[in-house]
Amino acid sequence: MPNYSVLMSVYKKEDPIFLKQAMDSMFAQTLVTDDFVLVCDGPLTEKLDQVIREEEEAHAGVLEVLRREKNEGLGPALNAGLSLCKNDYVARMDSDDLADPKRCQEELDRMEKEGLDLVGSFVNEFEKDPKLVKSLRQPPVSHEEIMAFAKKRNPFNHPSVMFSKKAVEAAGGYQDMPLFEDYYLWVRMLMQGSKGANINRPLLSMRVGEGDELVKRRGGWSYAKCILHFRKTIYQMGFTKRKDYLMSTLPHVVVALMPNRLRSFVYRKFLRK
Repeated sequence: MPNYSVLMSVYKKEDPIFLKQAMDSMFAQTLVTDDFVLVCDGPLTEKLDQVIREEEEAHAGVLEVLRREKNEGLGPALNAGLSLCKNDYVARMDSDDLADPKRCQEELDRMEKEGLDLVGSFVNEFEKDPKLVKSLRQPPVSHEEIMAFAKKRNPFNHPSVMFSKKAVEAAGGYQDMPLFEDYYLWVRMLMQGSKGANINRPLLSMRVGEGDELVKRRGGWSYAKCILHFRKTIYQMGFTKRKDYLMSTLPHVVVALMPNRLRSFVYRKFLRK
């Protein structure tokens, strides 16, 4: 198989223990990367810097650390890191999640065999202990299902994705779209003819915070405004039709404006397994 790069971003509010666990899970892959790009999005804490120094020592020649002077957000940080990735295949990873040891091998195998530009997987969501799975997010599996699903909801779990650097750059890379940078990228890639798939088992464990922290972050008027902006943009691009726009925007905004307890019920009942 060809080599692949790992792309991760970290900023000062991350937990140093979680960062080490996330990085180690990628260095423990059955198919090991030869290029790990870590973007420090602005100044970090001393404890985070200590973890990074230890990882640099342990993985000299593989780990490349890019330090940015100011925190500018995930999209600009990932674009900066992507430009440094040495391989066309790039595995995204968040700084507080845990990758299955076979994740990258399975994703790369699918991309090579099927000529895909974008591959993700199901994701287990957990609070503290990854063995205690709180919920399972199962995006659509086939390219045809992904195309249809993308008109309503995000068809990929961002930190589980491996993609073609060339295809991402051809689509314009990560662009300014608050809270929806990844979804916006997938839409542009699909519109330019990129082919994607999801592996139908969880290859990543995603830390969602204690209680209903994830649900709380996806509520409120500011989040609803981001939804409206994103949905209007992809409608104007021609990715969705008027019916798709209305059928996806209205329910999404209504859920965002619900009280946290009710929104949590909707997530558990309808949006997760």
